[in-house]
Amino acid sequence: MIFNKRVAASLLAATAVAKPIFTRQTSGPIRGVNIGGWLVLEPWITPSIFQQYDGSIVDEYTLTKNAPNAESVLQAHWASWATQGDFQKIAGAGLNLVRIPVGYWAFQKYDGDPYIQGAAEYLDQAIEWAAGAGLNVWVDLHGAPLSQNGFDNSGQRTTSPGWSTGDTVGFTADVIGEIAKRYGSKSNVVGIELLNEPLTPVIGRDGTQQYFQQGFDAVRASYGGAVPFSDGFLNANEWNGFLTGQNAIVDHHEYQVFTNELLQLDWQGHVDKVYSRVSEWAGGADKPVVNGEWTAAMTDCAPALNGYGIGARYDGTFSRRNYDGTYESSEYIGSCANVNFIDQWSPELKTATTNYIKAQIDVSSNQAAGWIFWNFKTEAAAEWDFFRLIDNGIWPS
Repeated sequence: MIFNKRVAASLLAATAVAKPIFTRQTSGPIRGVNIGGWLVLEPWITPSIFQQYDGSIVDEYTLTKNAPNAESVLQAHWASWATQGDFQKIAGAGLNLVRIPVGYWAFQKYDGDPYIQGAAEYLDQAIEWAAGAGLNVWVDLHGAPLSQNGFDNSGQRTTSPGWSTGDTVGFTADVIGEIAKRYGSKSNVVGIELLNEPLTPVIGRDGTQQYFQQGFDAVRASYGGAVPFSDGFLNANEWNGFLTGQNAIVDHHEYQVFTNELLQLDWQGHVDKVYSRVSEWAGGADKPVVNGEWTAAMTDCAPALNGYGIGARYDGTFSRRNYDGTYESSEYIGSCANVNFIDQWSPELKTATTNYIKAQIDVSSNQAAGWIFWNFKTEAAAEWDFFRLIDNGIWPS
């Protein structure tokens, strides 16, 4: 990648303040991976859990509400999806951190919701596994009551996310405070993330910021480490002046697969976008910024990535009702037939994917405070699967 030296210098100057000082973090940028699809289900990560039903079960909420065998399904999944060996493999690959998503319901249930508890004990174990492997941990509150974004990764897929209404903000602050009390004394817990991906354009900036302040205060009552908070689909510099100088970190997620325009890029176009976009999401921030979720994917072909029963934009099968009641569809760009089978990738695709990964590591390490890849493994989505990418020689050394 060759780009204007003056632009590069200005980007580096703008993001120099984004280098974190973690009170309990190893030196150097974060090199991490997410342990997703474990303590909060996501249908595209483990489609086999959802394929046994008739299509009406699309997230963890509907599973626990409608499936008579939900508890046994969850217990079997929790006991097998992430293992001590996985943490050792992550450390052996040279990474220094894992981000572990968990739902609020692991600690407290809200207003009679159907969720099944038991995940907290597995998080306890995971933190010990990470410590034994020499890995630091971000505990990430990934789901809030009534959903903070409407995505299945919040626990509940809905076109009317209700978090930030009623007493949900105070309830969530109580939960994050409980998480801080439970894990704040663990020496390898270097971050307690307030909430994953609140959809501020829909639920509002005011309610989101109110929670971030309440949640931060609740965490600080018993924990002195770093407190990441999501940028809420805004640029990091839009949070300037908020929690500045208090060991808070802005968590940005950088994906290039959720619009038709981005999916039409060739691999070089994706690499170019990595470099051109960093000034927007990280530039000018007065706090450290971490690229807390990103992928090797250049398509949205992973089964159920856009939601269970919803197709892919890339092959033209996508159709979904949006928050405003309109329907979104797509036109054919290319075939998904071989995308999810890494043994069927061409040498050219393998090289292109390696170059795309390299570009994102470069930007996130040198112009931000580090990176956390999504995800450590999947059942059937090779572009998103750290272990598959390593095992097949695609992840750069």
